[in-house]
Amino acid sequence: MSTLAQFDAVMAKCKEIFLKKTRDYGTAWRILRAASLTDQLYIKAKRIRNLEETQTQKIADSIDSEYQGIVNYAIMALIQLEVPEELG
Repeated sequence: MSTLAQFDAVMAKCKEIFLKKTRDYGTAWRILRAASLTDQLYIKAKRIRNLEETQTQKIADSIDSEYQGIVNYAIMALIQLEVPEELG
């Protein structure tokens, strides 16, 4: 499989998750400030680092799902950056 095809597959999965969570929870994340989303990105990255270093997992979330979360939180942050300060 080519890199481009792999990228497309990963992005399709992230989009699927994003849309499903939007259907389930709405766009409640729109009230978050960019700094709050940055915190969520940090939490996900730290969790990945911990999983890679310790090789132990107490909950069922996979490293893949943590990376998918990073992609989706980053997209949310980019969207929030487009919102004027007085509306965000």
